[in-house]
Amino acid sequence: QVQLVESGGGLVQPGGSLRLSCAASGSIFRLYAMGWYRQVPGKQRELVVVTNGGVTNYHDSVKGRFTISRDNAKNTVHLQMNSLKPDDTAVYYCSAAARLGLVPVYWGQGTQVTVSS
Repeated sequence: QVQLVESGGGLVQPGGSLRLSCAASGSIFRLYAMGWYRQVPGKQRELVVVTNGGVTNYHDSVKGRFTISRDNAKNTVHLQMNSLKPDDTAVYYCSAAARLGLVPVYWGQGTQVTVSS
């Protein structure tokens, strides 16, 4: 069992930056592929980025702007978001999957990111 708690969302102007954090507790964190998804009302949840520590896959729309990092010693994963755009507005969810390519089995509660002037 893995529990995930996100933090760091908020309101930011276009072009600004935010850093999301996800604290994991429970099972052995380092064994999971950790990622971030996002969802806007009326649309499906979409993958933003996922990593197993060796391989990292980004959605095309965030490449070069977002960076994921994980600290296995502290059971945390972060998402640094730069050059934010209004289209990045969504609820962001931290996720844990057994390995890359699989649907996550654990989710955080979500944190709202709003990009607006």
